[in-house]
Amino acid sequence: MTKEDAQARHTRLAEEIRGHDRVYYIEANPVVSDHEYDRLYHELLDLEKEHPELVSPDSPSQRVGGEPLEGFESVRHAVPMMSLDNTYSPEDVGKFVERVQKLLPEEKLGWIVEPKVDGVAISIRYENGVLTQALTRGDGTTGDDVSANIKTIRGLPLRLNSDAPPEVLEVRGEVYLSKSGFAKLNEKRVADGEERFANPRNATAGTLKQLDPRISAERPLHVVLYGLGQFEGGEIPATQQAFLMWLKELGLSASKRVWECVTADELVKAIAELDDVRDAFDFETDGAVIKLNDVGLRDRCGSTSKAPRWAIAYKYAPEQAETTLNAITIQVGRTGALTPVAELEPVFLAGTTVKRATLHNEEDMRRKGVRIGDRVIIEKAGDIIPAVVRVVDNKRTGEEEEFEFPAACPECETEVTRDTATGGGNVVIRCQNPDCPAQVRGRLEHFCARGAMDIEGGGEVMVRQLVGNGLALDVAELYRLKVEEVTALERMGEKSAKNFIDGIAASKERELWRLIFGLGILHVGAGVAKALTRSLPDLDAIMQSSEEQLAELDDIGPIIAKSVVAWFDDGRNRDLIEHLRKAGLQFESLLYKPAAEAGAFAGKTFVLTGTLPTLKRSEAAARIEALDGKVSSSVSKKTDFVVAGEDAGSKLAKAEKLGVEILDEAAFLKICDD
Repeated sequence: MTKEDAQARHTRLAEEIRGHDRVYYIEANPVVSDHEYDRLYHELLDLEKEHPELVSPDSPSQRVGGEPLEGFESVRHAVPMMSLDNTYSPEDVGKFVERVQKLLPEEKLGWIVEPKVDGVAISIRYENGVLTQALTRGDGTTGDDVSANIKTIRGLPLRLNSDAPPEVLEVRGEVYLSKSGFAKLNEKRVADGEERFANPRNATAGTLKQLDPRISAERPLHVVLYGLGQFEGGEIPATQQAFLMWLKELGLSASKRVWECVTADELVKAIAELDDVRDAFDFETDGAVIKLNDVGLRDRCGSTSKAPRWAIAYKYAPEQAETTLNAITIQVGRTGALTPVAELEPVFLAGTTVKRATLHNEEDMRRKGVRIGDRVIIEKAGDIIPAVVRVVDNKRTGEEEEFEFPAACPECETEVTRDTATGGGNVVIRCQNPDCPAQVRGRLEHFCARGAMDIEGGGEVMVRQLVGNGLALDVAELYRLKVEEVTALERMGEKSAKNFIDGIAASKERELWRLIFGLGILHVGAGVAKALTRSLPDLDAIMQSSEEQLAELDDIGPIIAKSVVAWFDDGRNRDLIEHLRKAGLQFESLLYKPAAEAGAFAGKTFVLTGTLPTLKRSEAAARIEALDGKVSSSVSKKTDFVVAGEDAGSKLAKAEKLGVEILDEAAFLKICDD
């Protein structure tokens, strides 16, 4: 394929993929199968690998997340990001309308009501149609530059769908995790031995502040846009309704359900209608936003120091229920973490009967002053996870009992320890006994799970019987089981027993990444397991790698590397691996492909900044990658060279501060040719 043909094909592929992203994420109306989409996407990746000069900032390939950042730069907003005043009653809505009418006494007012998405405020900047920057609200005057994380959102175009975009367009909105995506994310965290996120908003905020954009790329972030910041080079739509339609024409995700109103009574009715339907949305919404529809009238209303006078947020009270906390039990997970659980008098809440609710951890329980026998208020945290919100103090009888968090594991009576090494700011109380029955059961269930070794019949009931009867106390012992032993278990027929044993035998052929995931190493999910086996040829190579070596691999990093090395350094775990080896499991990676003979820049990282005299950045990047070097977008301690041209800016300053070697174009070309 000639260079011209490659360019033409790349342009067509990029446009086609952007179009599919638009109809899938914005219009929720996909027109091709996932398989066909993946085929187009991988063709684009292959084309860019063969022709690195084709890679551009707005290519669909640039959503996977770049190198980890050292921190977030604080940037001043071109137009301040204001918050909204809140109201909580229909009477207050009427007073708000009266206030605005007094400011505009001769005008007939019209209003728009939009769902208030419970997410994290964001300002996204496009210059000549290309996404250049994304800032959090911060203090309203300055925000953190989270561009690298925002670019991983597939529903957000890197280039606007317009032949004549504005010179500058800053759109404001909310980043959020969908309800379904949040549930899947928590399932994965549990499988990886990590604590659940308490609610989608906190998880979204944490995701945006990840220093490693590759982690953000793995989380199902979405964005909804509804406001305007800086704008240059064009005409702003005259109404909010027209503005939302215009955003959609540009390929941006805007509020899909809005109400047009004239009177205060119509606003109250719209707010009630929104409350009736909001449970069906796949995002959390905690209220309604009322805005003056006519954009031209807004300037005449002005604003206070914090909020516009032409808009207000109506906040819904979260659905709650009162019930009795009958007992507090402790759950022990496969990593040994002890979690307190409230056992409740059954109560109907948000569509389901709730019998149990999380108390999160000991600190949360103490902070709320929860006692056994209390009348408590519960709600579904983020409308998903039942949680105890508070105690109804005035209903205490004096007979309530304080709960003492156990000093020993309730399963095995081993003394517990307080672990702060897992991050997240919370102290995790753990049972340190690896032979704890609860941990053993958890490890076996995880190993047998469909996402891991996919052993048919290896669910909770089977595992509990195997452990209870001493037939399997680690995953290697599964491979010694006989049909007659399983058949003898309670309520186990011969056919079911045979299917289970056949499933164990079949698992010996599973790919190595499934085995690594199934071992339940802290922080090692399926994605990390695949990354390890793409980079290293077999399990022995992984076991023999140091923290430093593992941390250098794609998608790994120092925290995961430390966890992997610690797991394999444990003598019990090494013995387990040897038993699995004797059982005949697959230890070689089918994903690993040996690297070609390394070029002169192998292991070297370059950053390109400024305008070079003769070379385009894409040409310089192609030269680096042809010699097996790596091109990064940010300067860090791991950067080997910065190639700087005119107007190099902050990257050059940071390189000088860190002592990174700086090359001009001539010096760069010389080392390329040496």
